[in-house]
Parts: sequence; C-alpha cells; structure tokens
Amino acid sequence: MSLAGMPEFLPWQRDLAQAWLGDRNRFSHAWLIHGMSGIGKREFAKAAAAALLCEAPQAGLACGACAACHWVAKGSHPDLRLIRPDAVAQQEGETPAEDSQESTRSKSASKDIRVEQLRALHDWFNTATHRGGWRVAVLYPAEALNMISANALLKVLEEPPEHTLFLVVADAPDKLLPTLVSRCRRLPLPVPDRTSALKWLQDRQVAQPEAWLDARGGAPLHALAFSQESDDVCPAWLRQWANAVNAEDEPDYMQLAQLLEAQATQIWLDTLQRFIVDLQFATLNLPVRYFPSLGEVTTALAGRTDARIAADAAKWLNSQSRLAGHPLNARLFAYKTLHRLGQACRGTVAV
Repeated sequence: MSLAGMPEFLPWQRDLAQAWLGDRNRFSHAWLIHGMSGIGKREFAKAAAAALLCEAPQAGLACGACAACHWVAKGSHPDLRLIRPDAVAQQEGETPAEDSQESTRSKSASKDIRVEQLRALHDWFNTATHRGGWRVAVLYPAEALNMISANALLKVLEEPPEHTLFLVVADAPDKLLPTLVSRCRRLPLPVPDRTSALKWLQDRQVAQPEAWLDARGGAPLHALAFSQESDDVCPAWLRQWANAVNAEDEPDYMQLAQLLEAQATQIWLDTLQRFIVDLQFATLNLPVRYFPSLGEVTTALAGRTDARIAADAAKWLNSQSRLAGHPLNARLFAYKTLHRLGQACRGTVAV
C-alpha cells in the first residue's frame, strides 16, 4: 500500500527508472529529463527525487516507509526543493514562496521561474545535508526559465554544490540555452506503449480511452486531463472554428482567442497541429487520425486545400511553437494563428 502523497513512477516508467537509478554513485550533478508533453516527466522527476532521498530503497525505488519517505510525502523533506513558476505551484495546491507572496497579491501568479527562486537556494546549498545524503532540486518546466533565471541556473551548474543533484524537466531541450543543456546529462523518456497507457486510463474510469489517447497523440496524462474537462474528444472551440471556416462564415476569431487565452498556449497549438495533420491526411485521401468526429468537415476543407498548402501550414504552426512559452500577447497570438490557418484551410492563401 503506497504512502499517501508519496510520488510514484507511472507504470510505463518503472523499468527505466530502476535501470537508471541502479548506478546512482556515478550520477551526474544535473539531469535533463525530457520527452513529449503529457507522458509524466514531472511525475518521473518527483519519484526519482523520492528514490534518491530514501534511506532504504527497494530495487532502486523509494521504500515508502522510512522517515525520509514520510517527509517527502508531507512535502517537508529538508533536502528537497521544487522549483517551478508560482502559477504551477498554485495549480498543484501549493502556497507561493515567501519571496513572491507580495507580488502575487497585486497581480496574477508568475508563469516564469524567477531569478529570486534560484538565489534563495544559496543558503540551502551551504547547509549540511540531512544525515549526509543527497540534496535534490527538481526544476520544471525548464521552458519557464527566462533569460535572467536561466543564466543564474547556469552559474550554479558550472560550479555545482557538493552532494546536490538537479533534475531539470523539459518538453523541448532545443528551446533552452544550449550552454544550459550542455551542463546536464540527458535522460529522454519515451512515449508509453499503447497497452500500458490505455490500461492506466481505464483504471481511472475514462470513457472512450482509445479516442482520448489518439486525440492527445499518445500522451496519457493529457488524455486524462482533457477527458475530465469535456465529454467531447474534439474541443468545442476547434469544432466551432472548423465549421465556420468550412461554411465560409467569418469565425468570431476574437471570441475564440479569448477562450484560448485561458489555456496554456502549447496545448491549443498542439490541438491545431493535430487538426492540420488530419487535413494533410484528407488531402491524400487517407482517413483522419486525431479528430474523426470532424472527419466530414476536414474532408470538405481538403477539397479546396491542396497538399502543399496543408504542408506549409504544418511547418508554419511548428515554427509558432517556438513562441508558445512566452507570447507577448496571448490573445493576439491566438487570434492571428486562427485567422491565418482559416485562410489556409480555405485555400485562399498559404501561411
């Protein structure tokens, strides 16, 4: 029986985790844990931190019974720090750190990892570790580092404190400072196999797990999250936009942009990328993959959009993903993206 609040590896992570943790005496001081969004990288990093701090690990994993495991489960282990944006901390039910409480009273919680969060670690580095073990910092998502905080982290990793491990989590290492990536050993996490992912979703009472998993590109955590927010595998805003574009009506781009503003930019961009992949399939007379409920509309749009325009739209969307972490104006970014893709889907202009 697992300890309440104890981080655990997801079923598809256990074998990799045991192999990786099996030779911890040769560990690097910093690991970059990366892979597709929605496959459980944060869960892996947190469970790895628990295993590294455990005083009686079992087959390399945390025992869940020692004093260290109880502290981790309660969020009070003195040798563990979670470094993430205040907005993420609030989503996870945490109170903002003391150095940010004043700022969050007057404005929304920061979506950046702030330099103050890294500077606050210096006293921690200079304190002896509990019982002479590891000191572990889990930082996520690394894309939330701004230029100042990224350079602050780089300075720490260039002269790493003794007995300290950094577990840095990222979806896309190519969006990080190359010098920062070079200071870490890389640990890529694979997309879970379909059988394991479907069983995990079924165990959580997800209806139509196959459809949800397909719609989220094989990412089970995203599939679970979206299934809890909607009864429809196809997002309502995507259906509204696609139907309006197909009917040659002018979609209410500003209303749709306001809806998307409340979502993480990368989430709705991923959704559009999957729709454009479906459009590419349809232009080649192949069945759609991600949103079969929109198959009729997608096929109709494919009739006026040639394969070259669809391919150009896919490339353009991919280039926009580089801006997803820090768009200057999230609503305007969504508006322009939907408008340009609408024109492309109608075959009136290439993006």
